[in-house]
Amino acid sequence: MKLTSETLESAIEHLAKLPGVGRKSAQRLAMHLLKQSEEQVLGLAASLVDLKKNIRYCTTCYTITDHEICSICSSPKRSTGVVCVVEDPKDVYAIEKTGEFKGRYHVLGGVISPLDNVGPNDIRIKELIARVNGDEGITELILALNPDAEGEATSYYLNKMLSPFGVLVTRIAHGVPMGTELEYIDEATLGRALVGRGGF
Repeated sequence: MKLTSETLESAIEHLAKLPGVGRKSAQRLAMHLLKQSEEQVLGLAASLVDLKKNIRYCTTCYTITDHEICSICSSPKRSTGVVCVVEDPKDVYAIEKTGEFKGRYHVLGGVISPLDNVGPNDIRIKELIARVNGDEGITELILALNPDAEGEATSYYLNKMLSPFGVLVTRIAHGVPMGTELEYIDEATLGRALVGRGGF
């Protein structure tokens, strides 16, 4: 159906390009924005422009920041000896929300995926090795990569590459999620939970 406004149609087309937003959702968002004050819409537009202009990657851990070094890497309260290795900056946010990790991070910027033509040289493995060899005093690397084929391959590769440096390489636990009944857990997850079981 052709809309009566080319401007509205253009807004819907751009909104529909966002992940998880289909045409109907984009239309609802555009109509919602039309009902907002000019000040609110201009504020949103300005924040989106600032997002593109001001966001950069931390020169130490490669997470998203407004500054050269992110607030995690520059905090004297964070442990420099323990580094959590993740695939993407959104993983840093997920771990930070738990409030359990007090170390620092290293964002690989992807995982090894031969089917997608992504090899070890296409992600930040060299930078991780340089950090281990540097003066940060890293004693443990926690691999917090997704438990899929690519994440497992990357974890295996990292363990192999980093073992000669004398740093402890660990990984986050995988297993049964809280509040789930065992009969609904797939065999691979349940098997991994049994193999990786721990004490109380």
